[in-house]
Amino acid sequence: MSLPFPSSRLIATFLVLLLLLSNVFSSPSSSSLRSVHQRHHLDNQNYKDALTKSILFFEGQRSGKLPPNQRMTWRSDSGLSDGSALNVDLVGGYYDAGDNMKFGFPMAFTTTMLSWSLIEFGDLMNSELPNAEDAVRWGTDFLLKATSHPDTIYVQVGDPNMDHACWERPEDMDTPRSVFKVDKNNPGSDIAGEIAAALAAASIVFRKCDPSYSNLLLQRAITVFTFADKYRGPYSAGLKPEVCPFYCSYSGYQDELLWGAAWLYKATSNPTYLSYVQTNGRNLGADEFDNIFSWDNKHVGARILLSKEFLIHNVKALEEYKDHADSFICSVIPGAPFSSSQYTPGGLLFKMSGSNMQYVTSTSFLLLTYAKYLTSARTVVYCGGSVVTPARLRSIAKNQVDYLLGDNLLKMSYMVGYGSKYPRRIHHRGSSLPSVAAHPTKIQCHDGFSMFNSQSPNPNDLTGAVVGGPDQNDQFPDERSDYQRSEPATYINAPLVGALAYLARSFGQV
Repeated sequence: MSLPFPSSRLIATFLVLLLLLSNVFSSPSSSSLRSVHQRHHLDNQNYKDALTKSILFFEGQRSGKLPPNQRMTWRSDSGLSDGSALNVDLVGGYYDAGDNMKFGFPMAFTTTMLSWSLIEFGDLMNSELPNAEDAVRWGTDFLLKATSHPDTIYVQVGDPNMDHACWERPEDMDTPRSVFKVDKNNPGSDIAGEIAAALAAASIVFRKCDPSYSNLLLQRAITVFTFADKYRGPYSAGLKPEVCPFYCSYSGYQDELLWGAAWLYKATSNPTYLSYVQTNGRNLGADEFDNIFSWDNKHVGARILLSKEFLIHNVKALEEYKDHADSFICSVIPGAPFSSSQYTPGGLLFKMSGSNMQYVTSTSFLLLTYAKYLTSARTVVYCGGSVVTPARLRSIAKNQVDYLLGDNLLKMSYMVGYGSKYPRRIHHRGSSLPSVAAHPTKIQCHDGFSMFNSQSPNPNDLTGAVVGGPDQNDQFPDERSDYQRSEPATYINAPLVGALAYLARSFGQV
């Protein structure tokens, strides 16, 4: 976005030079930046501890046969016959949130965002990198199974209405493990595009440490994207009773096609995908305004990702994506001329009443990632007459993460197990019921509701889980029945992993 007058741009250019001279653009891993941060922020959160726990959370969401090195030990094997309804192996993967469902759409987005977190900030994770890679692999192993048959993708395991009618541990579940799929007659470009993005992104994660696995992921990503593009349509059109209102594709499938192509271009450098973006971008909504990034709407993420190719790799054909990315950035800057985002009185970004923390973590990740790109390109964002520096983006992201970790009006951490005050009655079946080790006898479908309705704290801490968060007035009741605010989800944590890795290194904690 350009400034209206040449004199303003001259001033902005001068400011950029001043910022360069003051080391604002130094690497987040440099000792000089760490010392500056440590000098001015003596009460920082323990980002290293939060990073460790944010990754550990994914072990609590695992479905299938748990490995010997499972650290969330109150969990046990579950869903060992998943897929048998259609004679396919769909054992594994993640339960999306506090239920016992395996929804492919949010699982794929979770895997993409975990991968992106590692691509941008994995080199800052130190000892947590293997655990983060394991979290990615647990997702991709399942996605490979779900896409193993040509022109068919198995997109969901479980009947959501039957599942939600029970309050039982995943180890006990006896609700139907129905399997739902998309194919060329009942397409699902949205979920296929997201799976292609996840597999392509993960292929970059494993490129050096496991080349053969990386190649398998990439080849499958190419195949799945071809299917997504050739047989177009939203998956919720043919599976509405099964996926709506839980994970309907409200934004359509166009964003996932652009997102998938962007990731394939990043993973392959194949000009075919660049040409695809250039030719189809506008028809796929590239220039539409969006100020939200989530499991449903990927437009903003695609713009940030593609802008890197222009900013750092000088791909002139993608220059417009820098402008689109800037528009998003300006929309979330408090007080900027084009800001369209709301914040709570306590300073939390507030997008929606249901599971708002997912937008906080995804936006914080994008701010830090875009700041990294801008730093490498030695440039800034222009919001009308305002100059927004990478340092400003990092500061906003840090404030959001700090709020999540307890720097808020209630002094409440919204990450389970982090700090002394955190949610004790989260909306999560496995966490709220005694473990199999503590209570070997099966807990029947409806028997668990006595605990659901109880005010007792959950017996098992789902360590690292980030819940939906407070309301627009910074209030949080910590009620198990309040799923909008008390339910965790994999896609809340996935982008937070990258943000915490950056902050932990920036403040000298790893």
